[in-house]
Amino acid sequence: MSDIIQLLPDSVANQIAAGEVIQRPASVIKELVENAIDAGATHIDVLVVDAGRTSIQVIDDGKGMSETDARLSFERHATSKIRKADDLFSLRTMGFRGEALASIAAVAQVELKTRMASEDLGTHLSIAGSRFTGQEPCSCPVGSNFLVENLFFNVPARRKFLKSNTTELNNIITAFERIVLVYPQISFTLHSNGTELFNLRSCSYRQRIVEVFGKRLNQDLLPIDVDTTLCHIHGFVGKPEAARKKAPHQYFFVNERYMKHPYFHKAVLTAFDRLIPQGEQVPYFLYFDVPAENIDVNIHPTKTEIKFENEQAIWQILLAAVKESVGRFNDIPAIDFDTEGKPDIPVFNPNTGTAAPKIDFNPNYNPFKQSSSVKTSAPDGWEELYTDLGSGGEIRQSKLFDQNEDEMITSSLGTGTNAVEEGSIIPSAVTQPVEESLIEDKAPLHYQYKGCYIMTAVKSGLMIIDQHRAHIRILYEEYLRRLSEHKVHSQKVLFPEMVQFSVSDQVVLDQILPEMAEMGFQLDSLGGGSYAVNGVPAGIEGLNVVTLIGDMVASAMESGASAKEEIDQALALSLARNAAIPQGQVLSGLEMDNLVNELFACGNVNYTPSGEPVIAIMKQQDIEHLFHS
Repeated sequence: MSDIIQLLPDSVANQIAAGEVIQRPASVIKELVENAIDAGATHIDVLVVDAGRTSIQVIDDGKGMSETDARLSFERHATSKIRKADDLFSLRTMGFRGEALASIAAVAQVELKTRMASEDLGTHLSIAGSRFTGQEPCSCPVGSNFLVENLFFNVPARRKFLKSNTTELNNIITAFERIVLVYPQISFTLHSNGTELFNLRSCSYRQRIVEVFGKRLNQDLLPIDVDTTLCHIHGFVGKPEAARKKAPHQYFFVNERYMKHPYFHKAVLTAFDRLIPQGEQVPYFLYFDVPAENIDVNIHPTKTEIKFENEQAIWQILLAAVKESVGRFNDIPAIDFDTEGKPDIPVFNPNTGTAAPKIDFNPNYNPFKQSSSVKTSAPDGWEELYTDLGSGGEIRQSKLFDQNEDEMITSSLGTGTNAVEEGSIIPSAVTQPVEESLIEDKAPLHYQYKGCYIMTAVKSGLMIIDQHRAHIRILYEEYLRRLSEHKVHSQKVLFPEMVQFSVSDQVVLDQILPEMAEMGFQLDSLGGGSYAVNGVPAGIEGLNVVTLIGDMVASAMESGASAKEEIDQALALSLARNAAIPQGQVLSGLEMDNLVNELFACGNVNYTPSGEPVIAIMKQQDIEHLFHS
């Protein structure tokens, strides 16, 4: 029998490795920018065309590479970061695997221009699908210039499954933000199709956060700084009022590396227990400095999953640090040093003698020997209050009975205060028939339980409707119907609100802006990511327009919608969730009846658009079973 096991060619092995390391254009930018940081760059430029499909260019002013290193850097497991296995437990660099450049070269056409400061000429390399197509000396500045074109040109299946340009550009911005937030000392720029999206100069951590996410976030950040023998935690956490339901800015970094850590995320949320509404989350930017030998980053090729040796102890430190920061903001009152005109509070002097307290009392006092009769006296002029009781009072009562029923209710309930001021006396016997006449002898069709559920009897038993979810379903279908019929009416606002968007939010907003205009929102750009809200859909009075628009953009970002129909659905669902009646709102019988009727006129009465159940039925036999022993 012939042997069937054989070694794969390097080009095939590189493509397999690229499936894990290079998943989309954002992965290329992450790897190239991290290499530039490891090379000691102080300025990094990133340029993308068509969200990275056509080209990705990363230019840095690092130390560059020699001719031999430039050629060797595209081989698998070729790296300058580690030398032996023990180095994995003392990593100080972003990269260490030696797979990134080989994986990129396996699925794209790459050109590299690089030069070291000690050399007069640089090196120009050309690679396509792991094959070197050219190498020659060239004139270039110190550093490296990577140009990656036609990503996945030789893997059409991977290229076909890339998302829309808006989604891929948003992923690029996300990867870019994760890097720039942890290296504020390095200046960065990001250009998309010739348009500058970011121009970040060297600054502090707080300034970098504000430059990336907008100035409004600055007032919502609370500083954190705690240093222990296990770790040093510093950064910022949001105030309770900065909590939001969707897309909060939440970042963990350890040893200048972005990480995802649900366990530490729970510690932050625990510190905000009972301070923020359920379902909302606060932004945070937390940086951990931990000895390299106490963490393991060699778990996943993306290096976002990191294991800690003292995880539980660090969890407790993080929880205490966040609680201290929030407590300092909320609970410690400000000390007012302005004492002018304030009472003089004596200061205790231990050198001054203090006399013992004395009790004074009358030893001859006996309450049983003294008369304690209480004298009451009538107020002066009391006779005048009853002078017209026999004539004027009866006239007033007869006039009251001559009024119609609506005027009786107004007189007895609405203008009772004025009646007393005028001296009229309306006995309870007069208002009693009015109250009884308002009571209907008709049993209600629906009952409300704790302001959350509507209960009504049906043939099979007891039907329970979640009023909040039911209203979401009703509004969702209503908004979609209006969009399809183009019958949405916009209402001008007297005082326009201003909404601030980050660069990643603005990319999504530019895509959904036509659909939002059809829904009735009128947003006018003010420049710098700011928009003025000059019009809103009619019927959403009382809602916070700024929060509503932010949630709609976040919903569109999460869904990654590209087609108009999908965008309409995402926006209609977000608007319905914000405009629906809240849990706990008491409804009248007529309101419950209208809500139930509108629900059963919908296309799907059982579930919300997101798949949550709206109706539950308790069967008759189950109810009867409760009363049988």
